Amino acid sequence: MYLRRKFLQMLKKGSKLNSILTGSCPRCQNESMYLDKNPLHFSNTLKMNEKCNHCGLKYQIEPSFFYGAMYVSYGLNVAISVATFVISNLILGFNLKTTFIAIIASNVVLFPFVLRWSRNLYINIFISYDPNFKK
Repeated sequence: MYLRRKFLQMLKKGSKLNSILTGSCPRCQNESMYLDKNPLHFSNTLKMNEKCNHCGLKYQIEPSFFYGAMYVSYGLNVAISVATFVISNLILGFNLKTTFIAIIASNVVLFPFVLRWSRNLYINIFISYDPNFKK
């Protein structure tokens, strides 16, 4: 019960986790950073609004800002691969060939989500939630 309550508090507006998982503006968390909220629409996965209409935050803080998100993406893919390996090989007991197929499949399936999560994580490193920010 305590852990559930703690987890729900982490997902409330104002938390970094809320902004990262929902793709909302890191400063006000009132609107999505992306033109299309669904990451499975592949042609629009990385198309972003220029700025937040609510607080005016410019998402592209500097030219080529989101190149740094590639490093975050690499870390996320490594974490997903390790987790897949542990689950498929050590817990479920699959052989190495099946395990590596599972790793590749999980990375392919989660690719559009990882792209967005890495951008969301990266911008949340630099911008914090500020409910009192005035445009």
